[in-house]
Amino acid sequence: MSDAILRTPDERFAALPDFPWTPRYLDAGGLRVACLDEGPRDAAPVLLLHGEPSWSFLYRKMIPGLLAAGHRVVAPDLVGFGRSDKPADPRAYTYQAHVDWMRAVLTGLDLRGATLFCQDWGGLIGLRLAAEEGDRFARVCAGNTYLPTGDERVPPAFHVWRAFARWTPVFPIGRIVGTGCVRGLSPAARAAYDAPFPTERHKAGARVFPSLVPTRPDDPASAANRRAWEALREWKKPFLTLFGKNDPITRGAEKRLQSRIPGAAGQPHAVLRGAGHFLQEDVGPELAEHLVAWMR
Repeated sequence: MSDAILRTPDERFAALPDFPWTPRYLDAGGLRVACLDEGPRDAAPVLLLHGEPSWSFLYRKMIPGLLAAGHRVVAPDLVGFGRSDKPADPRAYTYQAHVDWMRAVLTGLDLRGATLFCQDWGGLIGLRLAAEEGDRFARVCAGNTYLPTGDERVPPAFHVWRAFARWTPVFPIGRIVGTGCVRGLSPAARAAYDAPFPTERHKAGARVFPSLVPTRPDDPASAANRRAWEALREWKKPFLTLFGKNDPITRGAEKRLQSRIPGAAGQPHAVLRGAGHFLQEDVGPELAEHLVAWMR
């Protein structure tokens, strides 16, 4: 493996709380992508996509409920996160590269009839995949996310966050996740979010993500995201939003999704109390219950 591609040692993941699953590994453009794949192979899959700066550990409170209901659960680690490979050069990470890496998971596992649950950057990637690989998805649930094109105003706080991610000498992953949770994190959970990143070099992907969000009309990803919106405006399959009431980052985005995507009409949308940006941490079992009831 090249020195430019970092791989977190397995011993960093030796003491994860409430996370008994072992990933399988897929190839995505020469990079190793870690992916949980649990439950019966003949069941329709539920694809769980995390965002920044988390990894599939974020879904540990949802996975048991989904498995108990008989579903197959697929939860990859984005490239640069979790047990997946981590290019050390920030230039290796582009919006399109992330979409293509997760497309390789879709095709590598040949997922069909899938239910997508996506949060944060999991939505920026997942909604693109749903638009571009629509035949593979039966329904989509978006949680605290959106698909930006650079044509809408970005809050000033986002520019502060982007500058912090780029320039701070230490990027405190576990602390960042904790501040996005209403109920906070235990020391063990915070350590689990820090586990994939033994050095600052391992954090290149996490640091660059904010700069990849389209914030102006001529952003490199804007045209592809506009094309994705053209498909989503014709999306008539079920589309659900489950947002955290206490998330200041994406508040109001659920209304824009509901008004623009035909499949959102008549769905049991919910804004969940006691849930922040990382709603999987705050109300994970409740989220799983909503998904299971909706899929029924």
